[in-house]
Amino acid sequence: MRLLLINPKLPDSFWSLGWAIHTILPGKRAVNPPLGLATVAALCPHGWQVEIVDENIEAIPLNPAADIIGIGGMGVQAPRQRELLAYYRQRGHHVVAGGAAASLCPETYEGVADTIVAGEAEYIWPEFCRDFAAGRPQALYRETGTVEMADSPVPRFDLLKLPRYGNATLQYSRGCPFACEFCDIIVMFGRTPRTKSPEQIGRELDALRERGARSVFFVDDNMIGNKSRAKALLRFLAAYQHRHGHAFSFGTEVSLNAAQDDELLGLFQAAHFGWVFIGIESPDAASLKETGKTQNLREDILVSVRRIYARGIDVLAGFIIGFDNDTPQTFDAQFRFITEAGIQSAMIGLLSALPRTPLYARMEREGRLREIDEESDNTSLRTNIIPKTMSDEEVAHLYRDIYRRLLTDAGIGTRIRNKTRFLGPVGYGGGYTFGQSTGIVARLLFRGIIPGGPRRMYHFLRSLPFRRPSLLPLAISDWIIGLSMRAFARDHLWSALPASTPELHLLDSVRAAIARQLSQDEVWVTREATASPNLTIHLGDALKRRFFKAAAPHLCRLLEQSPARVTLAAEGMPPQYLGQFERLLARLARYGDRVSLVLSENLGRRMTLDLSIFDLVLTPAAEPAP
Repeated sequence: MRLLLINPKLPDSFWSLGWAIHTILPGKRAVNPPLGLATVAALCPHGWQVEIVDENIEAIPLNPAADIIGIGGMGVQAPRQRELLAYYRQRGHHVVAGGAAASLCPETYEGVADTIVAGEAEYIWPEFCRDFAAGRPQALYRETGTVEMADSPVPRFDLLKLPRYGNATLQYSRGCPFACEFCDIIVMFGRTPRTKSPEQIGRELDALRERGARSVFFVDDNMIGNKSRAKALLRFLAAYQHRHGHAFSFGTEVSLNAAQDDELLGLFQAAHFGWVFIGIESPDAASLKETGKTQNLREDILVSVRRIYARGIDVLAGFIIGFDNDTPQTFDAQFRFITEAGIQSAMIGLLSALPRTPLYARMEREGRLREIDEESDNTSLRTNIIPKTMSDEEVAHLYRDIYRRLLTDAGIGTRIRNKTRFLGPVGYGGGYTFGQSTGIVARLLFRGIIPGGPRRMYHFLRSLPFRRPSLLPLAISDWIIGLSMRAFARDHLWSALPASTPELHLLDSVRAAIARQLSQDEVWVTREATASPNLTIHLGDALKRRFFKAAAPHLCRLLEQSPARVTLAAEGMPPQYLGQFERLLARLARYGDRVSLVLSENLGRRMTLDLSIFDLVLTPAAEPAP
């Protein structure tokens, strides 16, 4: 059997750190690899031919030689996941939907996928494989029992292109003991944490070490859900690191109550954990009580964060605005806390109600749910919850504004200084060689700091902890994170404001210049109230060779100086222009997340350029091979 597993393209977000990945880091294309697909691959029968394609780092095959195509996806990937399922199903492949979105709402994939795999895969995926080999695959496989983590195999890391990712990933536990109202983790995995044995983790680390991985992210939703077992693992990891010359730098997700356990923090430090992600959500006690986040109420949150800093461990954090207790003053409180705590990677989201969660049920009872396209994207300007104390317009304005204040050059530098004042000796390394690290610093200076002018240079130099040179790599990392978040906010949050007159003039002048090379009816602009304007160019039979050379500087100028998007509809482009088309795309690659391509299947197969850089729009009709 030939199985192709696909990880759909993720929409650009704060989490993807697109500017950092594409501009600063050497050879990287995404932050984390698809660990779930690597685990599914390890569950396949011996002798099956399995391939993993991650659309975030490579182009998907438009006409693959596969008997089965399995497509996973989290909630934010669900729209693209459905597009891929429909595309491959139409071409005669048996398509399987899996992942978090299909597990939470399998009914929404009926009629889209031939088979739906809902829930943890360790038991039900081998069952599907047996049924498919026997010629009787079912429409739905749903895990209703409890999966023992001892039965989870070492993932097929050999099928992942690990050097293209910022981290390697592995999973130690599933489940969380807490009951936050908005969280879907306990819906999927339960409130009793299940864990792998330290020996299992050791085997997975051996496999990663053999493949040269150095930075490892434990993707557990709460690694310390069972503290006694977590401590046993950390002791094992500390010994493992000692035996292997501290081969790894680790990061993970924990709950804030880790800060009240000195032994636990010491073990994290000894095991070489450089950072932890914590769901802080809000500094407002009333909002934390409302959502059931009682573990954040045990002491002052700022004290907890600084206690973690003292162990040389950085804190990345998630924040939420939109609880029923929140008011416009909440945005100011969040800004003050994030600044004082020195949290650079502060991911603020608007409260959203995910299906099957207690929050979703409450909002449904109160008649406060509404349908939106980005139901699982809490960094957009709209949520599926009707706010209780503010209007939608007020929330959107204040949400943009808090990031405007946080992501100024002064704001980035101030947070670094506020963090390093309390940070103990760090042992974190990004897994890069000295030469690679030097290149990262040089690219940051020439592509990030110097273009910001004297003011940015002043705040950059002022933020560097020269008296503690060991903290310089962390300060450099924080500037990369801050500028990457700024780039995303500029393109996706601030660009959602009504276009300014200069931007509209630029768009119209570029449209007119392009139209002179084609015809008026082949170039048009689409403007929607909540999205950036889109310039669509149809490349058909009227295309002339001179178009490519003439259009390139105009399109680069438009993408450089405005938040506009560009769509190149080339499904009808004569094949003799393929070389010029690829050279044009190479010039637009740095803006790839804002460039959409509509290609025929034949054209896509012939292209040598990495199409994963762009937003590839799949055409519905299959074409015969030439």
